[in-house]
Amino acid sequence: MFAKMGGTAKAYAAVVLIRLMYSGMHVMSKVALDQGMNPLVFVFYRHTTAALVLIPITFLFERRKAKPVTFKIGWKMFIHALYGVTACGVLFNLGLNYASATSSSALYNVQPVVTFILAVIFGMETLKLTRFHGKVKFAGILFCIAGVTVLAFYEGPMFRSFNHHHLFQNGSSSQSGAEETHSKKQWVLGIFLMTLSNVLAGLWTVLQGPLIEDTSKLMNTTLQISCASVQAFLVAVATERDFSKWKLGWNIGLVAIIYSGIIVTALSYYMQMWTIAKRGPVFLAMSMPLTFVFTIVISSFIIGDAVSLGSVFAGVLLVGGLYNVFWGKSIEERDDLTKISAAGGGGNKPGLELPQQQQQQQSKAGQEAPGQVPDDDDDDPEAKV
Repeated sequence: MFAKMGGTAKAYAAVVLIRLMYSGMHVMSKVALDQGMNPLVFVFYRHTTAALVLIPITFLFERRKAKPVTFKIGWKMFIHALYGVTACGVLFNLGLNYASATSSSALYNVQPVVTFILAVIFGMETLKLTRFHGKVKFAGILFCIAGVTVLAFYEGPMFRSFNHHHLFQNGSSSQSGAEETHSKKQWVLGIFLMTLSNVLAGLWTVLQGPLIEDTSKLMNTTLQISCASVQAFLVAVATERDFSKWKLGWNIGLVAIIYSGIIVTALSYYMQMWTIAKRGPVFLAMSMPLTFVFTIVISSFIIGDAVSLGSVFAGVLLVGGLYNVFWGKSIEERDDLTKISAAGGGGNKPGLELPQQQQQQQSKAGQEAPGQVPDDDDDDPEAKV
């Protein structure tokens, strides 16, 4: 059925599945942590599971065409994995241990905005506050800051689940307006740690460009996940000496590890690369709010997680900030195209006649193959892997 879909339908189906995968990760990770799994041990098992899946896949598909990995490239991968995978995962799970699955999925929308801010700092993007698109982008940044603040310090009324038959009875449904003072401090700490995790993830995204040129995307991911597995082991051993906490049983902890390592890290990675190749990174990033919506539904009806008005309001602000930045970016690109078109109408330079030449070439191609329909998968070699 999926194979018979058109390219656009496949892309929309892919982003929905990707967001469902991440929503499941937020919920199952929270349940596993609530049932006593050490957050740092969980990070180690997750990265190790992902590495065990990715290493044979990479060997199978990359052993003949991959560029040789030098010591310099390996060292780069190790450093980027240290802050962008290991530290990011540790901070996220520590924060999730203190907060809720809904809050973690809401903060997920901060990541593209943080990436934009860091890209401006590194000179990869522009933020012209004197122009309308610059004001729109800046408003988006302010919305995100307000969203994080509301999520951390305002709770409001709680919306209880209508479903009283929960799959897991000891999830995070114990939140209430009568939280103790130290619990509120832990909640704020959790929001801070998860926000910092998103900042590191944004930094990792910005600095990935040169690394992708050094190796293939699959090799890049496999090397960094493998390095992160070793790093996470050292961190977990240093902090958790009680090895009874390392034992895995037939419970939600094992399911969360396998799900996060195989479904989220391995399968979702390929689907994200496929979606970016087909529709671009903005299309994928625009679907991020779906994770927030899906997580609310899943956590409410499966584990009975009560959703606070503050979390919903903060989520709206964060999503609004995300779309504001995208809107400002689209206005900026449209203005740039308008300037190019205006410049093209005022002269006869050959370089400005390119659109007309392309139109003529497309017309000739259409005459040579009038019945040919382009295959949506032919222009993406990775989709055939």
